[in-house]
Amino acid sequence: MEPLCESQVIENLRQTEDPSAQYYAAWWLGKMRSRHPDAIPLLLTTLKALDDTPVDPDRRGVALNAIRSLGLLQDERSDSDLRDLLTSSDYSVREEAARSLGTMGSHAAAATIRSLLASGVDGAGSEQPSTPLLREPCEALLEALGEIGISDTATLATLEPFTQHPRPLIRAAACRALLQLTGDARWGEQLIQLLEHPEPLVRRGALLDLGATGWTEALTTMSAAAVEPSLKLVALRGLAEKSGDPQVLDVMDALL
Repeated sequence: MEPLCESQVIENLRQTEDPSAQYYAAWWLGKMRSRHPDAIPLLLTTLKALDDTPVDPDRRGVALNAIRSLGLLQDERSDSDLRDLLTSSDYSVREEAARSLGTMGSHAAAATIRSLLASGVDGAGSEQPSTPLLREPCEALLEALGEIGISDTATLATLEPFTQHPRPLIRAAACRALLQLTGDARWGEQLIQLLEHPEPLVRRGALLDLGATGWTEALTTMSAAAVEPSLKLVALRGLAEKSGDPQVLDVMDALL
């Protein structure tokens, strides 16, 4: 089967009879960084399904893909709609909206994200009854504040309590954001400690977090971490893009 062209993908998203075609189209437009004039309006249209009661699960899936793609496309027309989703009752919608707004560097979203985290480790960071989920998607919210890049007192005060969260990946997200915002090595050192965590998932998360910060002091430790080489290359590529340090490329070459 021939790969779909952009115009066909747009038509697949526009139609409403085949949710699976819409689902793929919503993903494709972000993956391919589409600049088609209808891409943003159509992706935003899919978000209306989240207002239905009850929400159709297929249309919800399309909307979640659209949220992710809107973040990748980084068009200011989507900023307001994505910010509105931060107050959704749907945990995954809040999570994906936060990630996309972080990717977009949306300064307008910072206050709402801080408010979602304001109750701290014992509120937003506490577990929901009978589920592994926290009250709020803290990892995504914390990372978003780091990506948005506002290093004011209110943001730092929101982030710091989460460096003491019982879950290591939440601690990592908070340290990542604080390192991005302050450049303070103590947050980088905490991430480096997590590279030695017994759980592979935690080591992987800390590695990717270090890559996202551009903190090149971690380069040697990252290259020696007990993580699969393919993921090391992903993290190091992020480090190279954020830092612009040619030494990172040398380390990547040595891993190939």
